Amino acid sequence: MKNYLLISNIVLTIAVIVLLILMIFPKKSTKSALETTPTDTRLEETLPIAYVNIDSLLLNYNLYKKLSEELLQQEEKSRGKVTQQAVSLQKEMAEFQKKVENQAFLNAERAQAEQSRLLKQQQELQDLDARLTKELMSKQQKMNEQLKASIDSIILEFNKDNKYHLILSNTGNDNILYGNKAYNITNEILKLMNVEKE
Repeated sequence: MKNYLLISNIVLTIAVIVLLILMIFPKKSTKSALETTPTDTRLEETLPIAYVNIDSLLLNYNLYKKLSEELLQQEEKSRGKVTQQAVSLQKEMAEFQKKVENQAFLNAERAQAEQSRLLKQQQELQDLDARLTKELMSKQQKMNEQLKASIDSIILEFNKDNKYHLILSNTGNDNILYGNKAYNITNEILKLMNVEKE
């Protein structure tokens, strides 16, 4: 899967580079094209492409902050519940061990019943932990889907005039090795997102 992702990223990067070269140098000489391209952060003529830095976008997106806080609170609540029950079970197991060492049980059947009860509690605690972890993962997946749908709808709204033919996402500079800041529309998208969701 990683190899497939790597290969698809390389192919996509090469395709974007070829498109850029074809659009920048349609039939001009290299020298004239270089002379007309400013070194400024804004290009005189930009290509109909743009990119959004997803990391920056999410860090400053109010909906993401809100959903992340809710997820964190649920995680802390779940962790607290499991920890509290684990501490209680640990105390009961320590008491059981002391009783066994002191031969406090009237008979072996009573000791075995108590041990079975504690093992059942331990299994129930593990099941609870697994269930709460699954619930958190499910909530995180729903949150990610909600964020993606939100970002997609804002991008469509932002580009309703079809100014851009291609809008790329860039996460931690994974997909775009270099991008002129003139093509970075992260701040414009972020402003629209935070206004729309308030």
